Amino acid sequence: MGNDLVAYIERLELIIFFAGYPMVYALVKFFTGGRQQDTMALKSQLVKLLPVAYALSGTLFLGLVLKNLSPNFSLPDIAAQLKSPIKAWGFLSLLFWIPWFSKKTIFSLLHSLVFFFLLFKDLLYPTDASPGNDLIKNDMRIYTLSLLLNAACFIFILLINFLFSHYQQKRSGLSSK
Repeated sequence: MGNDLVAYIERLELIIFFAGYPMVYALVKFFTGGRQQDTMALKSQLVKLLPVAYALSGTLFLGLVLKNLSPNFSLPDIAAQLKSPIKAWGFLSLLFWIPWFSKKTIFSLLHSLVFFFLLFKDLLYPTDASPGNDLIKNDMRIYTLSLLLNAACFIFILLINFLFSHYQQKRSGLSSK
């Protein structure tokens, strides 16, 4: 029973950090789908920032795992974290910090769909031990948190990108005088 509870909590952690990304991805793609020439650069920039926001979410997940290991950072404890294939898949989101991976926005979507299907599986095939409606309510709360987390990561990366580009424009304006 204790092992099942730990596995369930780990699955919920993964859902919180990664399952909301496909919806954020879809919303950004939907709102940037227009073909107006004057805002094309801004729209393409928004889409390019999606994998970086996903990598930030993965970094926050890594921080949670390290926090849970904080009393003792021993090699066997760290290796135990990588034994779970789904958790190791979550750590692969850190690859989106690398520019080659972040240029391929579809890869971040495909990576996150694994976690979305974990949530979807819970909704379609509730276990016999679960009280039914309570599991669905809990999953929807967790999914809402995931949406908020992924949206906050995207907004944070968007803000950092805006501040950095504004600083660079200001700096290039000063150097041209």
